[in-house]
Amino acid sequence: MSPIRPTGPIRVGRAAATAFLLTGVLGACTGAPAPSTSAGATGSAAPVSVDNCGTTVTVGAPPARLVTLNEGATEVALALGLQSRMAGTAYLDDSIPEKWKAAYDSVPVLSEKYPTKEKLLAARPDFLYSSYASAFSDKVAGTREELQGQGIPSYVSPFGCSDKSKVAPTTWQSVWGELTDVAKVFGVQDRAAAIQQQQEQQLAQFKATAAGKDLKVLWFDSDTKTPFVGAGHGGPQLVLDAVGARNVFADLPGGWQNVSWEKVVAADPDAIVLADASWDTAQSKIDYLEQDPVLSKLGAVQRKAFVVVPFSESTPGVLLADGAAKVSAGLGQLHPAS
Repeated sequence: MSPIRPTGPIRVGRAAATAFLLTGVLGACTGAPAPSTSAGATGSAAPVSVDNCGTTVTVGAPPARLVTLNEGATEVALALGLQSRMAGTAYLDDSIPEKWKAAYDSVPVLSEKYPTKEKLLAARPDFLYSSYASAFSDKVAGTREELQGQGIPSYVSPFGCSDKSKVAPTTWQSVWGELTDVAKVFGVQDRAAAIQQQQEQQLAQFKATAAGKDLKVLWFDSDTKTPFVGAGHGGPQLVLDAVGARNVFADLPGGWQNVSWEKVVAADPDAIVLADASWDTAQSKIDYLEQDPVLSKLGAVQRKAFVVVPFSESTPGVLLADGAAKVSAGLGQLHPAS
């Protein structure tokens, strides 16, 4: 994401975001060191179990042929330095951050979206990890029960459980809980603890800076007909709370909601955070806002008060703190309209 400049949309690029992180204790999400394999890091062959979406997942030893089926899962694996234990990956929402690009390039890409069941099984996985329950359907990997019967345990992000009553609350502790679960399965808890500590330091810095103080912010994800926006209980709310900004749709339930453009106009945001995804780019949303005869008159649009964040940094996961860094850097250059 980038700060808003009067000459154009503010896009804090990856290099700029990195520079921002280096100004404080923000080294949190840099490249991961090689995972520890010592017994102290649970590198032993003793069985390990974690509770996941109401299911107990048990491995007799750290898996050696992991396949990740969504970008969020892939990024957790790369953050933990598991690339040498990955037999495949699939389904990007935008792009892998530069800090993990070399590690990602060393892993076979099975499919642009979800792979077929045949292609997936041909990779001989001994563990499957997905951000969404949709990966575990008959059209993709098969059900988790079927896979377990074939000796392939699996893990779904606690934010993506098929049973909605089991979905984890959207908190930073839940983000770190997922990271810790995966680290426990693979015997690299020390790495997960280090990432959590670094991100806690980041959040403390964001709170102290309060770059979003006094700013009303719209988080625009997708859909120009009935805009899909960040509501009061998802990744966008966590980020906006972290930087001290006010989400104009914080009173809506859930993480995301469709709203009317009339409500957006009535909210009159000071800044607009735009998700940049492969299926709906930030630029396409900017073009729509600037070309619409009503929306183009919004103060935020006229000032080009846009902060662009990759979609993968707007959802609960290991990159959400990176999204907060971009939003903090972007909003830090803005001031409420007088």
